Amino acid sequence: QVQLVESGGGSVQTGGSLRLSCAASGNTARRYCMVWFRQAPGKEREGVAAILTVGGNTYYTDSVKGRFTISEDNTDNILYLQMNSLKPEDTAMYYCAARLNFCPFRWNNYAEYNYWGQGTQVTVSS
Repeated sequence: QVQLVESGGGSVQTGGSLRLSCAASGNTARRYCMVWFRQAPGKEREGVAAILTVGGNTYYTDSVKGRFTISEDNTDNILYLQMNSLKPEDTAMYYCAARLNFCPFRWNNYAEYNYWGQGTQVTVSS
């Protein structure tokens, strides 16, 4: 089992940057598929970016390619999401999620993940 705690959210203007962090604790010695999801009011939860830990592949939804970067710090067990060129449509609650061993074909399907953080709010104003 693994526990996830997000931080780093906040309010920025269009074009600004934020870096989200997700600190993992518990059984971190195993390989996980870790994903950033986001959910705006009245919208479905959307997979933003995923990474297979310990040097695996990364995946991005089309709307954030070239602007967001997912990365991991294996020493401190922290997942990051660097968000640049932020837009008002990026405004949402951002969640960190994880599942063991591999990233599924539908990596952006929230039902595939059984470990979740509490979320951190990102607000981008125009």
